[in-house]
Amino acid sequence: MFLVTNAQVRDLKARAQRLKAMLKVGKEGLSPQFLTALDGALKHHELVKVKFDEFKEQKKELALQLAERSGSHLVTRVGNVVVLYRPKPVEKKHPQ
Repeated sequence: MFLVTNAQVRDLKARAQRLKAMLKVGKEGLSPQFLTALDGALKHHELVKVKFDEFKEQKKELALQLAERSGSHLVTRVGNVVVLYRPKPVEKKHPQ
Protein backbone atom coordinates (compact mmCIF):
# COMPACT_ATOMS: atom_id res chain seq x y z
CA MET A 1 0.00 0.00 0.00
CA PHE A 2 1.05 3.60 -0.36
CA LEU A 3 0.67 6.70 1.79
CA VAL A 4 -0.95 9.89 0.59
CA THR A 5 -0.01 13.11 2.36
CA ASN A 6 -2.47 15.91 3.14
CA ALA A 7 -0.78 18.06 0.50
CA GLN A 8 -1.25 15.29 -2.08
CA VAL A 9 -4.91 14.93 -1.12
CA ARG A 10 -5.46 18.68 -1.68
CA ASP A 11 -3.74 18.45 -5.07
CA LEU A 12 -5.74 15.35 -6.06
CA LYS A 13 -9.03 17.00 -5.05
CA ALA A 14 -8.15 20.03 -7.20
CA ARG A 15 -7.27 17.79 -10.17
CA ALA A 16 -10.45 15.76 -9.69
CA GLN A 17 -12.69 18.82 -10.03
CA ARG A 18 -11.91 18.98 -13.75
CA LEU A 19 -12.64 15.29 -14.32
CA LYS A 20 -15.84 13.72 -15.52
CA ALA A 21 -17.03 10.47 -13.94
CA MET A 22 -15.41 7.62 -15.88
CA LEU A 23 -17.40 4.79 -14.34
CA LYS A 24 -20.89 4.45 -12.95
CA VAL A 25 -22.05 1.99 -10.31
CA GLY A 26 -25.31 0.66 -11.73
CA LYS A 27 -27.69 -2.18 -10.99
CA GLU A 28 -24.88 -4.77 -11.05
CA GLY A 29 -23.09 -3.04 -8.15
CA LEU A 30 -19.45 -3.90 -7.60
CA SER A 31 -19.45 -6.75 -10.11
CA PRO A 32 -16.22 -8.43 -11.27
CA GLN A 33 -16.65 -6.62 -14.61
CA PHE A 34 -16.95 -3.26 -12.84
CA LEU A 35 -13.86 -3.94 -10.71
CA THR A 36 -11.90 -4.96 -13.82
CA ALA A 37 -12.94 -1.73 -15.56
CA LEU A 38 -11.95 0.28 -12.46
CA ASP A 39 -8.57 -1.45 -12.31
CA GLY A 40 -7.95 -0.61 -15.98
CA ALA A 41 -9.00 3.01 -15.47
CA LEU A 42 -6.70 3.39 -12.46
CA LYS A 43 -3.77 1.82 -14.36
CA HIS A 44 -4.28 4.26 -17.19
CA HIS A 45 -5.29 7.45 -15.36
CA GLU A 46 -4.28 7.12 -11.65
CA LEU A 47 -7.14 9.45 -10.64
CA VAL A 48 -10.67 8.20 -11.35
CA LYS A 49 -14.13 9.55 -10.59
CA VAL A 50 -16.90 7.02 -9.99
CA LYS A 51 -20.56 8.00 -9.90
CA PHE A 52 -23.23 6.07 -8.02
CA ASP A 53 -26.34 5.77 -10.21
CA GLU A 54 -27.63 2.97 -7.98
CA PHE A 55 -26.89 1.95 -4.38
CA LYS A 56 -26.86 5.61 -3.31
CA GLU A 57 -27.88 4.65 0.25
CA GLN A 58 -24.82 2.38 0.57
CA LYS A 59 -22.33 4.64 -1.20
CA LYS A 60 -20.35 5.36 1.98
CA GLU A 61 -19.61 1.67 2.61
CA LEU A 62 -19.25 0.86 -1.09
CA ALA A 63 -16.74 3.70 -1.60
CA LEU A 64 -14.52 2.16 1.08
CA GLN A 65 -14.93 -1.29 -0.51
CA LEU A 66 -14.01 0.14 -3.92
CA ALA A 67 -10.81 1.63 -2.54
CA GLU A 68 -9.93 -1.57 -0.69
CA ARG A 69 -10.66 -3.95 -3.58
CA SER A 70 -8.84 -1.80 -6.16
CA GLY A 71 -5.83 -1.06 -3.94
CA SER A 72 -6.52 2.65 -4.27
CA HIS A 73 -6.89 5.61 -1.93
CA LEU A 74 -10.32 7.18 -1.40
CA VAL A 75 -9.52 10.85 -2.02
CA THR A 76 -12.98 12.30 -1.49
CA ARG A 77 -16.67 11.54 -1.60
CA VAL A 78 -19.02 14.35 -2.64
CA GLY A 79 -22.69 13.65 -3.21
CA ASN A 80 -22.98 10.52 -5.35
CA VAL A 81 -19.41 10.74 -6.66
CA VAL A 82 -16.20 9.27 -5.24
CA VAL A 83 -12.65 9.98 -6.34
CA LEU A 84 -10.08 7.18 -6.18
CA TYR A 85 -6.31 7.46 -6.62
CA ARG A 86 -3.72 4.78 -7.25
CA PRO A 87 -0.26 5.81 -8.44
CA LYS A 88 1.01 4.10 -11.56
CA PRO A 89 3.61 1.45 -10.78
CA VAL A 90 7.15 2.64 -11.27
CA GLU A 91 8.63 0.79 -14.21
CA LYS A 92 12.01 -0.72 -13.50
CA LYS A 93 14.62 0.17 -16.07
CA HIS A 94 16.54 -2.81 -17.35
CA PRO A 95 20.32 -2.31 -17.58
CA GLN A 96 21.60 -2.47 -21.12
